[in-house]
Amino acid sequence: MCGICGEINFKGEPSIVNVEKMMRNLQSRGPDAAGLLKQGNVAFGHRRLSIIDKSNSSQQPMFDPQLGLAIVFNGCIYNYVELRTELKSKGYQFFSTGDTEVILKAYHAWGMDCLNKLLGMFAFAIWEQDSGRTIVVRDRLGIKPLYYNENTEYFRFASTLPALLECGDVDTSIDSVALHYYMSFHAAVPAPFTILKGIRKLPPAT
Repeated sequence: MCGICGEINFKGEPSIVNVEKMMRNLQSRGPDAAGLLKQGNVAFGHRRLSIIDKSNSSQQPMFDPQLGLAIVFNGCIYNYVELRTELKSKGYQFFSTGDTEVILKAYHAWGMDCLNKLLGMFAFAIWEQDSGRTIVVRDRLGIKPLYYNENTEYFRFASTLPALLECGDVDTSIDSVALHYYMSFHAAVPAPFTILKGIRKLPPAT
């Protein structure tokens, strides 16, 4: 299952303490290993459930120093073997056998167009060392969850809503629009809403 989280701070250093709090909350999603990466104003956290590549080479957050890209990923890319073969033909070399590294290489090779090539369920964040840009992505059907909260100082994301609450500075008042959806759609609250005003869901295919 795995769990991902992170903080992008717009005014200074990201809070490692907050990322660690979110990671502890996500432990049930990823009991096999934990990893944390801090680069500049970005910090990524990951809780791992080892399935495809159980070796340490697929540990996350994954950073490729040659490409200058880092990723935290939750999900499964069904066609990663075919994409790996295609990327090898372009000259890319791999240090792992899982699907996480394939996403990194695919993003480097094709940019955002790589999303048209990924078949599977996924939520991930990629950080670009050169530009400092971070992209956050959710699969077409929204199979994998991704929640976030933001203000003028930071953008935080996590696989679950309770993980974000661990940071403590979230508006937990009830969102009246979300409550209307909840009562009208028999407990379903469509993205980007959640029942809390301070937390949103990244919509599918975003």
